[in-house]
Amino acid sequence: MIIVKKTMRKIIVTGGLGFIGSNLINMLLKRNYYVVNLDKITYASNFFNLKKLPNKKNYKFVKCDIGDKNKVERLLNKFKPTCVFNLAAETHVDRSIDSPENFINTNILGTFNLLENFRKYSKKNKNVRLIHISTDEVYGDILKGRSKEIDTYIPSSPYAASKASSDHLVYSYVRTFNIPAIVTNCSNNYGPRQHPEKLIPKLIYNIISNNVLPIYGKGKNSREWIHVDDHCDALIKVFKKGKIGNFYNIGSNYNLDNISVAKHLIKVSKKYIKIGRKVKIKFIKDRPGHDLRYAIDSSKIRRSLKWRPKYSFKDGIDKTFLWYLKNQNFYSSINKKDIINRIGLKR
Repeated sequence: MIIVKKTMRKIIVTGGLGFIGSNLINMLLKRNYYVVNLDKITYASNFFNLKKLPNKKNYKFVKCDIGDKNKVERLLNKFKPTCVFNLAAETHVDRSIDSPENFINTNILGTFNLLENFRKYSKKNKNVRLIHISTDEVYGDILKGRSKEIDTYIPSSPYAASKASSDHLVYSYVRTFNIPAIVTNCSNNYGPRQHPEKLIPKLIYNIISNNVLPIYGKGKNSREWIHVDDHCDALIKVFKKGKIGNFYNIGSNYNLDNISVAKHLIKVSKKYIKIGRKVKIKFIKDRPGHDLRYAIDSSKIRRSLKWRPKYSFKDGIDKTFLWYLKNQNFYSSINKKDIINRIGLKR
């Protein structure tokens, strides 16, 4: 039995076996929080991500789907957290093309169930917050400028639409039921522990494995890249100082297109390994409905909460490559077909 001191600040992180969730948990433990990790264990969940915890006695894992209303209610009342970070979500656009139903169930219905429980819990526990983590993809294709928090949502994929729906649900519960919640929208993350279905860890895997580097279309799709540690630091700042009912964009203000990312990774890898002959960029059939550019204006969080990213892309990507190079058993902990199989093509 784990006994939690009443004075210890307790946090619930949903989806904590995933990429951002596991990095957030590591950061919270280093800052002396007691963390309860709720994860239903999907293909994207990985116990490897939390194998080396900085403070294991302050950590508890519970297998739990946020759609399980009764179980979530029991856990809230048992642990009495001061904050719930909601990172439980289906997140891969390609998978949302193949199986949109999973995204509706987790991202919309799961969020609804969590909100219903949190609504009841927050009535009895006044000093609590819900931080709902979302994405810049809800704003859709941004060909010029940068999206602000007040801009219209125009999601292009089932994934982005499901996240947009969850954001709207959270805000509606703030306005209607006065729950203490905040929504954050972040740009593309990179860093340690990211599932290799995503661009950067997939490219690193292929470089290490002497495989071609698949790039959608002509590689001109542009993303704003932020190191996951900067994102997690911002989330904690929002929890501590953010204003209830507000939306906060979290970004680096640094865009790079996919082909430039691939070329940069090849350059970085040459500093540490001898790359094989097969490591070359190969353009492949584009994703259906692929947005050309995402870019957000994060001046609000910088101005009002005094937050700003610490990592430059150059330093962050170098550190990221080294982590995957030194932790190649991370790739071994994932089903190989989830790394190499192409999905997300309309049938």
